Amino acid sequence: MEQATDLSQKVCLVTGSSRGLGRALSLEFARLGARLVINSRQSSADALADTERQIRALGAQVLSIVADVSLRADVERLAGEALARFGGVDVLVNNASALGPTPMPYLTDYPIDDFELVMRTNLIAPFMLSRALLGQMLARNSGSIINLSSDAGVVGYPTWGAYGVSKAALDQLTRTWAAELEDTGVRINSVDPGDMNTAMKRLSEPDADPSQWPDPETRLPVFVYLASDQSIGVSGQRFSAAEFKPERLPG
Repeated sequence: MEQATDLSQKVCLVTGSSRGLGRALSLEFARLGARLVINSRQSSADALADTERQIRALGAQVLSIVADVSLRADVERLAGEALARFGGVDVLVNNASALGPTPMPYLTDYPIDDFELVMRTNLIAPFMLSRALLGQMLARNSGSIINLSSDAGVVGYPTWGAYGVSKAALDQLTRTWAAELEDTGVRINSVDPGDMNTAMKRLSEPDADPSQWPDPETRLPVFVYLASDQSIGVSGQRFSAAEFKPERLPG
């Protein structure tokens, strides 16, 4: 298991890393020896700087890039700066997600501009960034792409329309790309992190007691597995972070 959790010298790019799951993932990857590329929008730049400080305190190398992944030019810049700094990216976690307007409206009343923004952030951005980094992964016959899924992409919850549609499409993107990348050494999977005590979850259910939800740090083992060499050959799968049991893995 020591080898399975060794990310030494791997370059991991985590979008939406200023807080919540993205921050928790970035810090865990840093603890395991990875070099980090972290990202947030301008509105979260201060929180991103705090994540960077925490990573540096762990002794890890880190590149912090403010970019809006819903914008094509920003995605291209994010990928370009990451490759220029580290020469390659081994692990991409497409974590950044947009919930949409709150209170969350029914689809009948959903503003079209907001619907488009959710799709650009949750679906088109992972496609663009994965595509931008895929060439260098294919050249090395190695790489892991991890997309963030949701049970809202499986079950039709009222008011979760745009978010759920984007996640359902992202799951299908993951499966299709995995089929196209078969035998290349590059793997792509999706993870449903489940309910977590994050700003997005609290925003989606403002009247709920947040203490009922686990912290993001409890959801990390499946991401570490997929980032590590232990998951070589595993592709096109949808994992539940809440149900993942490392001890059940073969070997």
